[in-house]
Amino acid sequence: MTAILERLSTLSLSGQHLSRLPRLLEDGFPKMPCTVKECEVPQLFREPYIHSGYRPTGQDWRYYFFSLFQKHNEVVNVWTHLLAALAVLLRFKTFVEAEQLPVDAWSLPLLIFVLSSVTYLTCSLLAHLLQSKSELYHYTFYFVDYVGVSIYQYGSALAHFYYSSDQAWYDKFWLFFLPAAAFCGWLSCAGCCYAKYRYRRPYPIMRKMCQVIPAGLAFILDISPVAHRVVVCHLGGCEEDAAWYHTYQILFFLISAYFFSCPVPEKYFPGSCDIVGHAHQIFHTFLAICTLSQLEAILLDYKNRQEIFLKRHGPFTVYLSCISFFGLVACSAITAYILRCRIKASLAKKDS
Repeated sequence: MTAILERLSTLSLSGQHLSRLPRLLEDGFPKMPCTVKECEVPQLFREPYIHSGYRPTGQDWRYYFFSLFQKHNEVVNVWTHLLAALAVLLRFKTFVEAEQLPVDAWSLPLLIFVLSSVTYLTCSLLAHLLQSKSELYHYTFYFVDYVGVSIYQYGSALAHFYYSSDQAWYDKFWLFFLPAAAFCGWLSCAGCCYAKYRYRRPYPIMRKMCQVIPAGLAFILDISPVAHRVVVCHLGGCEEDAAWYHTYQILFFLISAYFFSCPVPEKYFPGSCDIVGHAHQIFHTFLAICTLSQLEAILLDYKNRQEIFLKRHGPFTVYLSCISFFGLVACSAITAYILRCRIKASLAKKDS
């Protein structure tokens, strides 16, 4: 009888603990303020044709991290690139296990491409997740986002150059392609950071030009080895799986670029696409699909074109070009830091 009573007492205590579990979980999460309308946030945070779903500024950091699970007008932007980053890592993990990937000159551009892809996706999701904290952090995280974009651009250029280029293209452009790609990557970062620093809402068309033109030049250059190969392949009745994935990559990027440049559909349905369906979310979605298509193409090229790589490149040149990747990272980060310091001084002057 005593044993039975002790067991019942234990069950009673367990039941009490379970009844407290919802309260404990609730106390463990921050109180989530409701989202607000555009008139309740500073001009800097407002997006054209998006009337609601804004997160209030000046909250605790925990609020912005936990807003990953809140309904607001940035949450789709965060989740698209979070899921894409996880998909890239999972696909690469599967590939490494299947191919027993060595760490050598042959695999180094692939490793840098995967690193650059995860970096830009992570920088992007952090920018959209945390930028509402304050005006300074808004600029800071978007500058980080632009650094991530430049890193991805040069990582893509390395992979396209070493794994995906045909001999006819390589013979013409091998000497200056990577230096030009590094410069265009930095220029893209500098142009986006300067546009963010220089122009205030409502943004003039010049701001979009400062962003789109350098990024467009970088894309045209970085994609040129792939575009040449795709055209030649399709003219000859393309049967390469990798070339088809490269085709999808180009197509999805062009679609994403359209939605980045044009506020469609929210321009025609203002206030109706605040949480789901506005242009930047569509841009994020197609860019994520573009990156996954690109990854698949590069993995196929890595597997099937090793002989071409070994004929063209010695280890020293590969290591040198991969070291230049980190030089680009440093230059882009320094550029972003300098403009952040200027923004910080400007905001301090405004508040004084």
